[in-house]
Amino acid sequence: MAALAAAYSTMDMGGYLASDTVQTLGTDEEFSFLPNADPASLVEQFQNSNSVDNRIKFHSGTTTLGFKFKHGVIIAVDSRATAGSYIASQTVKKVIEINPYLLGTMAGGAADCSFWERLLAKQCRIYQLRNRERISVAAASKILSNMVYQYKGMGLSMGTMVCGWDKRGPGLYYVDSDGQRTTNYMFSVGSGSTYAYGVMDTGYKYEMSVEEAYDLGRKAIMHAAHRDAMSGGVVNLYHMQKDGWVKVSQTDVSQMYYQSLEEKK
Repeated sequence: MAALAAAYSTMDMGGYLASDTVQTLGTDEEFSFLPNADPASLVEQFQNSNSVDNRIKFHSGTTTLGFKFKHGVIIAVDSRATAGSYIASQTVKKVIEINPYLLGTMAGGAADCSFWERLLAKQCRIYQLRNRERISVAAASKILSNMVYQYKGMGLSMGTMVCGWDKRGPGLYYVDSDGQRTTNYMFSVGSGSTYAYGVMDTGYKYEMSVEEAYDLGRKAIMHAAHRDAMSGGVVNLYHMQKDGWVKVSQTDVSQMYYQSLEEKK
């Protein structure tokens, strides 16, 4: 990273003239960057440029869902990656398996979510080795929040859920790229989240059975993918239990939708 920054040290980037040196932040987990350059302002001048060639637009879309119920936590996500109106992939793995008792979801920039949640996995493992016990869900989500808060306003795009099982039982937290962190019994993140919430509001019951929870999670993502152009692909479903997470199923969204139409006839 330092070598890359040094290669551009003599470039005048929109009024941000860098010197011959590169500022390196304190620890190995932080980035090196060009001095005297505010990353947010630097990107903004290209986003708002009147020149078509220079205009950069960050478009993202997804549907991720997590909810607690009597038998643990359900995580359901789609698998479509988009770049504006272009469908870049239909097979993205949007659930990051942090460890056998922790899961993270991806919404926003795929690179940001992937990098920071893998860094979180490293920190959780270090905690376990030092303290000889698993990290709690609350502590893991707080570590992630603290890490990304240091880069607030620098262009990160991340809205993730962290779920797991610890001494207190099942846990579910939402963390975003501004460092915001909150807990609740249900979250849906992404461009299709309003459709998923609509399905959840009509079908959610804390006392539901495991199979009912599986069907509700699949149904919520399926309807969101049908209505939201940025969501699609397959529904990946995970169940967080006392003994750790289990990947339940991977179901094609289109097949689910047409099957539901047949059942209504």
